[in-house]
Amino acid sequence: MCGILGLWNTSGKDVRAAMSLLQARGNDGAGWTDGEEVQHAQEASKLTLTTTGMGHTLHAIVDHQPQPIKKEGVLVANCEIYNWRALAEKHHVKAENDAALLCALLDKIELVKESVHALLEELDGVYAFAYRREGRSVIARDLLGVKPLWYTHQDGFSYASERKALLALGHHDVNELDPRTILHYDEEKNRLRRWRRPFYDVTVTEDDEASLATRTKALLVEAIRKRVPDRNIQAGILFSGGIDSTIIAKTCKDLGVKATCYTAVAENPRGKEPHDLVTAKEVAAKHRFKHEVVRVDESNIPQLAEETANLIEEAHAVKVAVGMPFLAAAKQARKDGCKVLFSGLGAEELYAGYQRHKHAQDVNDECYAGLLWLYERDLYRDDVITMRNGLELRLPFLDKELTKQALTIPGSLKLKDGKEKYLLRKAALLLGIDEQDAFRPKKAAQYGSGFDRALERVARSKGESRSQYLRAALPNANRKLGILCSGGKDSWYAAYVTKRLNYDLACVMTMRSENQDSYLFHTPAVELVKLQARAAELPYLEQSTKGEKEEELEDLKALLQKAKEEHQVEGVVTGALRSQYQRSRFEQACDELGLKAYAPLWHLEQESELRELLREGFVVTMSSIAGEGLSEEWLGRAIGEKEVEVLVRLRDKIGFNVAGEGGEYESLVLDCPLFKKRLMIQAKREMENSITGRITVTKAFLAEK
Repeated sequence: MCGILGLWNTSGKDVRAAMSLLQARGNDGAGWTDGEEVQHAQEASKLTLTTTGMGHTLHAIVDHQPQPIKKEGVLVANCEIYNWRALAEKHHVKAENDAALLCALLDKIELVKESVHALLEELDGVYAFAYRREGRSVIARDLLGVKPLWYTHQDGFSYASERKALLALGHHDVNELDPRTILHYDEEKNRLRRWRRPFYDVTVTEDDEASLATRTKALLVEAIRKRVPDRNIQAGILFSGGIDSTIIAKTCKDLGVKATCYTAVAENPRGKEPHDLVTAKEVAAKHRFKHEVVRVDESNIPQLAEETANLIEEAHAVKVAVGMPFLAAAKQARKDGCKVLFSGLGAEELYAGYQRHKHAQDVNDECYAGLLWLYERDLYRDDVITMRNGLELRLPFLDKELTKQALTIPGSLKLKDGKEKYLLRKAALLLGIDEQDAFRPKKAAQYGSGFDRALERVARSKGESRSQYLRAALPNANRKLGILCSGGKDSWYAAYVTKRLNYDLACVMTMRSENQDSYLFHTPAVELVKLQARAAELPYLEQSTKGEKEEELEDLKALLQKAKEEHQVEGVVTGALRSQYQRSRFEQACDELGLKAYAPLWHLEQESELRELLREGFVVTMSSIAGEGLSEEWLGRAIGEKEVEVLVRLRDKIGFNVAGEGGEYESLVLDCPLFKKRLMIQAKREMENSITGRITVTKAFLAEK
């Protein structure tokens, strides 16, 4: 766990402030280079810093190799490359450690896409690095994004391990580097190119259950073994007593690793022990694990919540609730002299451990999608929490070979006989974990530890929701998102859910398609989105498209780029509910522009969606129909509880999609909690046949609520 920083073609930046923020990522040394001379010191404060250059703060686990490393080129890296010795032998390179090996290999290749791709494919480990030679830089991170990296192409080009370091430099357009993108920067032209990296290929294996369990067990042991290069290093394990942490603890013990299991819980005022504590005690005692319980009194919850939110730079209620027990355990592990901290993160995505996997049409597709965005959802949070406590985060379930193998396991063996993570549990039996523990059900960390309810009680005592309470602590901490809006219930409800999670809504964006049968964009009454944006008091942007199947994606990218430039959006929220076609293309467009794609309603059950938005005060009408069971009278008709009941009966009778996900109808939002005014319309119905038609709006205006 180290910190890296780079600035090129910049001026007037407070480099010292940025390096000071990164110092916490490594207290074993600091370094800086302006591209020519290299300096090394114990602390960043002792360096002579320039407004352009590359910096590094060192957190050493085994050795103390100072950085930046200068050979043919210059490297700053935050890396753990487990096969570096094998690569040194293969390529006939002399290297003191993994960072030196990486620099030597980069020295040997052309800085072109194909060569860099080939080199990264050889690396087994986690990394974030920047390499510079002859005025050109290559910046990359591991494919899953375990090691963090942020960048901005604003006033020159800068990158850093943490977003806050770039904000300290005065930048505003700061982006987290997508792990599937390599950046290539040309200093002379101030030009940034993006090279896309393919993600893991998924070809489902035909191997039998026993063979897959045996292979999984072997890969798990190896993944943990390689992450403790020195058996004398004191390790910590985030321990809930669930299958993931039990596998790690059992394997560490079998390998002779000095490890302590940490279970952090929020004290319940009624004295009832949280679920995780009961389970963890039982499992630890059975296997004779060294176990330490970290208890957090409710009086300390506000301080811990605020500290967590500040570390992760978000007031996201779920992320904070998950991060709090992690932070409490990390603090104790640091006091106990631990150097590394193991976590079971990734197992849920690899082996289908979430509720959404049970409802997925294709389990492996859902696992794959979850892994793609794990870096944004969980990995940055966990990295900054551990690094602030001088700990190296170890994630064996995200091992390269284990991940590749897990993605080939048939979905029927991930979810079987009502058991999630079935194949992983079978592998646990081979590790010597008994059936009771191997098949023990697990609660999410924030619930099982009691921190979610503790945070809720604290917020309620202030008369606020958790989100309101955390927003007050971090009023400016949330990412700016644009709403890709069709005017219908899904996009506005997604925007509302996102707002409740403390994200800032920066603008409303609409695609105006000439093709009424567009697969990608909603067309009925889309001209009213401009009025809806006014009702929500948000800026409005639109882009026209002919609606041709592939060209409309380029038109969408033009709209997103405009939002990025004019409103500094960092991500896009969409109302994707079930359509993988729409979601994948929206994500593709966002991906290519360095934006995050948010689909907060993804796989929300359709009836529940309708009932929830009605409960929240949404007023929704049908703007078009095209489904058996609907007729002209549904057009322009507000959807209320009675209408939902009819749609539910149609679902039960003929398989009707209650939320219209099969194209049965399109909707128009007339009012919702985000609107300051209500949309009023006058419209006429136009029917093609008895079950197909749409409304044509003849008059629309905003009225006071």
